[in-house]
Amino acid sequence: MQRAVRTRTAFRPAPAPPPAPATTGTRPRPRRVRSLIDADALQVLHRATRTLLADLPGLTDRLVATLQDEEPAYRAAMADDPAATWQEVHRSLRHSVSSLLDPRGSRDAARRCSWKIGATRAEQGLPLDALLHAFRLGGSLVWQGLVEETSRSAPEDVRLLVHVAADVWNFVDEHCTLVADAYRQVERQLAWRRENRQRLLAAALLDGTSRIADLPETAHALDLPERGRYAVVAVTGGCPSDAAGARAALTRGLRVYWHTGVEVDYGIVLLGAADAADAAAADAGGDRDGDGLGPGTAGGDVAGSARAGVSTSVSGLAAVGDARRLADTALAMCPQSGGTIRLTEHLPAALVVSAPELGAALVDRALGLLGALEPADEAVLLDTLATWLACDGSAQRAGERLYCHRNTVLNRLRRYEQLTGRSLSRPTDLVEITLALTARGLRTH
Repeated sequence: MQRAVRTRTAFRPAPAPPPAPATTGTRPRPRRVRSLIDADALQVLHRATRTLLADLPGLTDRLVATLQDEEPAYRAAMADDPAATWQEVHRSLRHSVSSLLDPRGSRDAARRCSWKIGATRAEQGLPLDALLHAFRLGGSLVWQGLVEETSRSAPEDVRLLVHVAADVWNFVDEHCTLVADAYRQVERQLAWRRENRQRLLAAALLDGTSRIADLPETAHALDLPERGRYAVVAVTGGCPSDAAGARAALTRGLRVYWHTGVEVDYGIVLLGAADAADAAAADAGGDRDGDGLGPGTAGGDVAGSARAGVSTSVSGLAAVGDARRLADTALAMCPQSGGTIRLTEHLPAALVVSAPELGAALVDRALGLLGALEPADEAVLLDTLATWLACDGSAQRAGERLYCHRNTVLNRLRRYEQLTGRSLSRPTDLVEITLALTARGLRTH
């Protein structure tokens, strides 16, 4: 074998080119001369590489054992399918070591192999840090094998490996980058598919079109129990900060999944378990209005110009579609200026909103005869009637609000009875009048 040690003159650089003429203003680029030591270093590298390639199964066993000792994520993967992990490591090492012998001929195959490993491991959920650690361990093991083989067969040539070390580690860095790119691309695709599937399942749930067979998958995707007490919150209007503040204020301290819509955002709010014991505990804690949201959650108006409607509570994910429709009803009653409407506090209004034709008929039946009066006179009677009802039938308190004597309130109420033939002391008439005033107020609004 030709000795790698050469005389000092063999490494003497070529004479410098003569300076360029002053008229050109530039110096010609020196001609690159390849050092003889590079060729010797490649010979040493190729000789050690062939030995590693001949003992590739043994090299694979060493790397697999190292991964099992140093990387918990691979330890779990090997426990599930040790043969698949071994084959993956063997295939990657074969392409990597072959690239040291024939960089151009093996480059594309090696890149395809690394890309496939990155994509497959992303689909399997192996952490990216663990995958990159495995590739760097593989690079270290190959380099260690090259040094050990050269030390055994030709110790005097070990120093020549320094001249190819950069190429070896550049290859490792290139494939780490390739693996990371493949991993992140597949990860983004998986996240998009997962989010899209999650959104489709949530939309079907809110629309009430979700199949019973899909409920377990929906519960898993939304991270919500299939059995439980739920309410739906509908939020719209205002600037983005107002809407975000409303969402946070309405569901603070509660588990919620938000489904963003074109005009309305819906929150599926988990209130608690569906059994009677939990329901009783919720009532004892202050949830006596039936929507399951205790004090401090959706008790007041939201800030800004955002509008929100809160449904009553329902049992189970299968009933979320019903809750969404109730939340829409509450939202329809919310003033345009902003605020929160809890359906449990406005059930009579919800009845007339849910059936606008019946509400209009009720207004005509209970209040229609007042339309024959002068508009100002009609407004006075209607305002007095609504104020008296808001004051729980107290003429004294109604007069204080209207800045008139209680007898004036009573006279106006008596006049209403005479004009319409209805009696405010008759329960059925009182219910109709109350609903008619509610329907008229919503229609005017």
